[in-house]
Amino acid sequence: MIVLRRAVILLVTTAVASLVVFALLAVLPGDPAQVALGVNATPELLAKARHEFGTDRPLPVQYADWLGGLLSGDLGRSYVTGEPIAPRLLDRFEVTLWLVGTAMVIAALVAVPLGAFAAVRHRRTSGVLVSAASQLGAAVPGFLAGILLVEVFAVHLRLLPSGGWTPPNADFGAFLRGLVLPALSLGLVQAAVLTRYVRSAVLDVLRADYLRTARAKGLGPVRALVRHGLRNAAVPVVTVLGLQLATLLVGAVIIERVFVVPGLGSLLLDAVGTRDLVVVQDVVMLLVVAVLLVNFLVDVLYAVLDPKLRRA
Repeated sequence: MIVLRRAVILLVTTAVASLVVFALLAVLPGDPAQVALGVNATPELLAKARHEFGTDRPLPVQYADWLGGLLSGDLGRSYVTGEPIAPRLLDRFEVTLWLVGTAMVIAALVAVPLGAFAAVRHRRTSGVLVSAASQLGAAVPGFLAGILLVEVFAVHLRLLPSGGWTPPNADFGAFLRGLVLPALSLGLVQAAVLTRYVRSAVLDVLRADYLRTARAKGLGPVRALVRHGLRNAAVPVVTVLGLQLATLLVGAVIIERVFVVPGLGSLLLDAVGTRDLVVVQDVVMLLVVAVLLVNFLVDVLYAVLDPKLRRA
């Protein structure tokens, strides 16, 4: 039942988001036809271009056509190049998924053990040092982390490329080398943030009555935590993971620029620069849907982790 409710909320929220995205871009000043043809275009050519773009029609009709295209997979054609948007968007989205997915894996692999370690040893020097390091890392912007990583691994050590992208089906080794630095730039900063939340969640579990009972029965702190505490500690951590995934999608816009990665962020910034509004609409809507889907999956995962939510 909870899945059905959340699915309905997802559909309604997506519909409202599409209306907001279209409305915000529709009220922006400027004429896409003028941008595409230049300042010396004649009124006849401008009128023809507006007709081809569909911008001479009423806004409700434009919205209905755009929404229908989204539902059918026809994302229209670029105002600037005239090429179909869908294939280009899917190629760029694949690149961003590789980057964000790898960064999320790095963040989880680093943060979960470090956060648990800092919680178990919170009264010892090692736990305090981990906590302090995570707090310091959370204050570092992703683009600054990227610049520092390039300085160390690309400029001085010359172990990895400073930028560029190779598709995995072209040269998998070059693909991995090009993926490491941008993924680390995103993942390590998010790992620092996530470590703090994991530490807090595990500390709450360690102070719970049922865990003290487990330890009183002879289980060690680590074994009691693994057997009885991690599932409860995972509930707030899943919330943060969902929020971080949304943050990574947005943060990838800057990182893709720093490392010259041809993902959605680069496509969005290029489209904004050339005022290719239909591309901007499609990219923003895709990012919005991705964030909403992540929130939906987090809600479903709640019900799996916490039986009380299923009963509620």
